[in-house]
Amino acid sequence: MSNPFYAEWPSPFGLPSFSDIEPIHFEEAFQAGFDQNNEEIDTIANSLEDPTFANTVVELERAGELLSRVADVFFNLSIADTNDQIEALELKIAPRLAVHEANIYQNSKLFQRVMNVKESGVSLDADQAQLVSDLITEFVRAGASLDESTRQEVKKLDTRLATLMAEFGQNVLKDSNAFELIVETPSVLAALPQWVRDAALAEGDHRGCSGQHVFTLSRSSITPCLQFINDRALREEIYRAYSCCGNNDDVNDNKKILSEIALLRAQRASKLGFADHAAFMLSDRMAESSDKVRNLLDQIWQPARARAEEEAVALQKVIQDEGGNFTLAPWDWLYYTEKLRKQRFDLDEGQYKPYFALERVRQGAFAVAQKLYGIRFQRLEDVPVYHPDVDCYRVEEADGTFIGLFMTDYFARSSKRSGAWMSHYRAQSHMDERVTPIIVNCCNFQNSHPCLLSMDEVRTLFHEFGHGLHGLLSRVRYPSQSGTNVKQDFVELPSQIMEHWATEPEVMQAYARHVDSDESIPIALVEKLIESEKFNQGFATSEYLAASYLDLAWHELGDNVPQVDDLEAMVAEGIGLNAAIDPRYLSTYFQHIFSGESYSAGYYSYIWAEVLDADGFEVFKENGIFDPQTAKAFRKHILQAGGTADPGVLYQRFAGHEPVVEPLLRQRGLA
Repeated sequence: MSNPFYAEWPSPFGLPSFSDIEPIHFEEAFQAGFDQNNEEIDTIANSLEDPTFANTVVELERAGELLSRVADVFFNLSIADTNDQIEALELKIAPRLAVHEANIYQNSKLFQRVMNVKESGVSLDADQAQLVSDLITEFVRAGASLDESTRQEVKKLDTRLATLMAEFGQNVLKDSNAFELIVETPSVLAALPQWVRDAALAEGDHRGCSGQHVFTLSRSSITPCLQFINDRALREEIYRAYSCCGNNDDVNDNKKILSEIALLRAQRASKLGFADHAAFMLSDRMAESSDKVRNLLDQIWQPARARAEEEAVALQKVIQDEGGNFTLAPWDWLYYTEKLRKQRFDLDEGQYKPYFALERVRQGAFAVAQKLYGIRFQRLEDVPVYHPDVDCYRVEEADGTFIGLFMTDYFARSSKRSGAWMSHYRAQSHMDERVTPIIVNCCNFQNSHPCLLSMDEVRTLFHEFGHGLHGLLSRVRYPSQSGTNVKQDFVELPSQIMEHWATEPEVMQAYARHVDSDESIPIALVEKLIESEKFNQGFATSEYLAASYLDLAWHELGDNVPQVDDLEAMVAEGIGLNAAIDPRYLSTYFQHIFSGESYSAGYYSYIWAEVLDADGFEVFKENGIFDPQTAKAFRKHILQAGGTADPGVLYQRFAGHEPVVEPLLRQRGLA
């Protein structure tokens, strides 16, 4: 059988022919991609022509087409629909890819040619000058300016890190899949909302436990379990399983792996001339330094901590009022928060969830994009997808001009990593000819019919859709500047600003319709939801910030790496974290920072970007949330621009001013 990666995809719009791809094709195509890319790099580096932007930088952008083609498919499947063969191959390919990339960006001849382009003084367009600057930064950060011996040491560290990060993510998935909580006690089941019972039954069906109510460690399953199960021992059981994911002293244990990752990152940073890994990563972000990150975190931590303490006192009172003789614990927080929410706002999930059917919410997000940017989404049938859960949409301008494809993969399953993310199967560019993007949004909603979303899940869908728009509406020349290829602490702006529309009354009343009666959500219920948005923000902000502090702690280490439990305890004590609140992610399942590089020393970026999105949405509100000129400016300067300019400059071009933190504090009720 011929390898499908060696020819243009015959399927419509350039979608990969997923059904034709066998695991054996990946390894063969990767090798061919490595070989082809090596030849391309050798040709560029050893050219006898004087280096120019065209024969050096542009040729680097063109190089590696086959390798990117196979890698885009493989690594998407490795997190969205993996299997034993893909996992085994990932452990082989990840270190080889790390070596390959190191060979490119440590190539001294290639580096010198790029430097010569910069030093030539030739006039470049703004995006070209940015590309040259970013490329030089990438070479320097890879070690191109180091002596040969040190470069080899850095390459060895990169190779080992690639293997460790792949193992970390695989262990989390295996540990998550291994756990299930079957609830059989009639009095416990009777106290659950109907939608929770229905979802648990559906999960039982998927797991071969027909007729049984099954809860898992997926967020869409564990969250309602912790909110509504009245048996405290069961809540503790599932909470401890979640918080001990990757930390059970078995074959899937991640403690040694993450400790080695932290050590090797520190050693690599030292060889590259940085004080620690955090300094290395932050040198290429908007924040620039750990001090600036901590300054922002500390500004928010103090009011968040105070609010969380108030919330804990209120929850403890509910426990005591009900005759409870125990101290509030992490597995109690969400359960008693729901009780208190009901008392204060006469509101519970059972009232509003029937209005948030998945398909309605998705169409609501599409409608917002159409109203803002004039774009339309048309569902496509009979196109190749990698899993039956995946839907595919043609995206076009108001005049019918084709923009790209947008795929949604919303349901949890055992072959998919936890969490939610956006990725691409093809990035937009317009270097030689127009290349249209193929974008995917992945979530982990419970696979029940109908699928009813919580308010957090509604925000998640809008959030990932914002990332999707960043990829779809990109309008750049060069692939490496496309879409979400921006500084890590800027990438969350398009996603987080999109969340604001989800709860705007005129938007919510349009998409939130009752799953049975099709009636629009009552404005009184909308007002309750908005009123309750600041409720429990002390907890929500504290658990997020605690994880951000934990991330920094792991990446400000030197050669002495403490035990996992000791470092976590040190961080919690250092910030005065309430004992009933754990960081959003504990170390052994903190995939953002240990199963990849981009969010390491960067989990703070969500709150950094929230400063931008809160400030930016103020601009929309001042002019009207669907004001055409404001939407046009956001599309032009943020969504279309990708990495073609400094993100601070791009934001100011959109907003007309530098961002301030006050809108964020007001938004979270912490002002």
